[in-house]
This record gives sequence, structure tokens and C-alpha cells, in this order.
Amino acid sequence: MEAAVTTKRTLAEIDADITATKEALKNVHGSETEVYARIVGYYRAVRNWNKGKREEYDHRKMFNIADSREYTISEADSACECSKAELITPAAAESVSSENTSSENGSYEFFARRTCPNCPPVKSYMANVQMTGRTIDVDTEAGLAEAAKKGVFAAPTVIVYNGSGTEIARGHNVEELAAIFEPVAAEA
Repeated sequence: MEAAVTTKRTLAEIDADITATKEALKNVHGSETEVYARIVGYYRAVRNWNKGKREEYDHRKMFNIADSREYTISEADSACECSKAELITPAAAESVSSENTSSENGSYEFFARRTCPNCPPVKSYMANVQMTGRTIDVDTEAGLAEAAKKGVFAAPTVIVYNGSGTEIARGHNVEELAAIFEPVAAEA
């Protein structure tokens, strides 16, 4: 076994090494760390933020569950007077399906386009429904004006009305219309 070789250093050499190390530690430069933050929808390097982004970051608020429970209903949360939508309770849902299937109690309006690929299946479904109704072509100016007046933004759309003329349902495809017109079988 070989003995470890030790070198003898003088006290002056050790002090010189300590002084050199201290000088080197005073001027240490590492690589810059890239910090990313997500403020508005995407991650972005913090060093590339402009003044507006920095201000937005400074003004952001952290979500606090305790504060969210203190929310009270205000006037803005209530329904507006222009809203015609009716709330159908589960108890009234059975009567709605029976109302919809009889022709003397209701009607429908079918908004369609000539070039619509989804309109023919809905049109054939509505032809088999025992209810009076009319088809409105939204490719015409009059049809487009009526669709805009009733808030129809897509074709096909079927609006179902009860006997008093109040809108009770809307459907956009055969599955939605089947849910409106076909009664649900109760399982025991």
C-alpha cells in the first residue's frame, strides 16, 4: 500500500489562496434563469413583459373561496323583463310532452336553409309529428328577419309553442326533437 503524498504549504501560500478565492467569489456570474408566468391565457417570459403586462400582474387578485361564498344576488343576476323563457318544472314536464304531440294545443316553426346538410333529417322528422307548423326559409330576407327577431342563429332550428303561443322548447337536431316530442318511459 502506498502512502498518501502530502505537500507542505506555507501559511503565506494558504492566505494567498484564500484571498484569491474571496476575490473570485465577489464577481460570480451564472447563467440567467428564465422565469415564465401565465397571466392572460398563455405563458410568457417575465423579462419580456411590457409596462401594461407588469401593471396587470401587480393588480391581479388571488381567488379566495371564503370571499366567493359571500356573493349576494344583485339586480344584474335576476331575469330581465324582455326574457320570455319559462322554467319548466319536472312535474310539468309530463304535460309538456303530451301538449306537444296534440295538434290543437301547439305549433312549431322550422327554420331551414336550402343548402343545409342537417335540415333534411329534421324536416322528415317534423313531417311525422302530429302538430301544425310552418317552415321558414332563412335564405330569404323575410325569413332571415324573422329568425333574427326570434334569436335563431343556426339552421336547422325548430321552435315549439304551446297552445297559448308561448315558446316551450327548441331543438336543432333529430335527437333533441325526439327528447321533446317522445315521452320518456318510466322504469319501475
